[in-house]
Amino acid sequence: MKKFIEGSHAVAEAVKLCKPEVISAYPITPQTHIVEKLSQMVADGELKCEFINVESEFSAASVVLGASATGSRAYSATTSQGLLLMAEVLFNLAGMRLPVVITCTNRSVSAPINIWNDQQDVMTVRDSGIIQLFAEDNQEVYDMHLQAYRIGEDQRVSLPVIVNMDGFILTHAYEPVEMISEEEAEKFVPPYKPERKLDPSQPGTFGVVADPNWYTETRFAMQKSLEVSLKVVKEVASEFKQKFGRFQGDVIESYRLEGADTVVVALGSVVGTLKDVVDELREKGKKIGVLKIRCFRPFPEEEIREALKSVANILVFEKAFSLGLGGIVYHEIRSALFYSKSRPNLKAFVVGLGGRDVPKESLRKAIENFSSDLPDLNFVDLKTEQLKEHLYVPVS
Repeated sequence: MKKFIEGSHAVAEAVKLCKPEVISAYPITPQTHIVEKLSQMVADGELKCEFINVESEFSAASVVLGASATGSRAYSATTSQGLLLMAEVLFNLAGMRLPVVITCTNRSVSAPINIWNDQQDVMTVRDSGIIQLFAEDNQEVYDMHLQAYRIGEDQRVSLPVIVNMDGFILTHAYEPVEMISEEEAEKFVPPYKPERKLDPSQPGTFGVVADPNWYTETRFAMQKSLEVSLKVVKEVASEFKQKFGRFQGDVIESYRLEGADTVVVALGSVVGTLKDVVDELREKGKKIGVLKIRCFRPFPEEEIREALKSVANILVFEKAFSLGLGGIVYHEIRSALFYSKSRPNLKAFVVGLGGRDVPKESLRKAIENFSSDLPDLNFVDLKTEQLKEHLYVPVS
């Protein structure tokens, strides 16, 4: 059954199907509609769950950590400064191997104050040990949440998962979404049965002190589990397709790469716009395709290397960058291709920071004006006439 629904409410409907036993979150734009809807479901008796109100995102993350440690399926949602306030607990969730699912409605980080979309928030915590998935549209957002619980709770993985959706662009957009029945969802996402949990009848502890003799081994174990999770993401995607007929999955997605000598790479909702641009350029005889990165952590290095092995030009469109270095995804891909025999022309293009519109014309111009002489880091639609001598624009 298809339902015309707001992206945030689609997330709430998907989370409801997964039957979390504890939900805790703090309102913050543009995430609020998700937990508003979930709290209403709990209040109306549609979802049998403890919805715990807290005074901050740090507390929300702490609540779901405790819930998961006692064997409960748990969920939270946040964005921007809220995600960064959770940062300490995010590292704890991963280190304690607790498969909590968190929705991040990607938003810029202050200062200056800005509530609109980019992906600087989640990129800041990319090394926490949490699996990171990125959705292109609201159907993928909906499907991805069911998959996230299956991936994180798999005993070979046992790690938290962050599902990323672009703030406002997806959260507040209404789209037709193919819904899944409660009966079908329960078969795909069975009740959570952890191997380890805090239980008075079987005393144990989580998050103990690890002295120098053992701390390295904990990080090694997390690394191995993240490597295994790439396989699990693919397995879950294949099973999802078998049950529901939609292949919302895998770690990357190729679009019109056949015979392409130029490929644009991106993650999130901008991929949809890039596909439209590529379709138009293909009609003009351009040999161009799109590579969507769906799973950013763990980074699908081998899959990307294989997909781009015969490509001459790679343009990475990013909604975040590492200040003082350059493109984040750009450097990951450059590292992945370091040992490849070919040496493609690889450049980063920063787009959409702070919610700036990313029109097709801007993307087309960047692609058509691409050359090996460009710097490694390029800013699309930069208002250079407003920059002062020292590249500082004071607020008047």
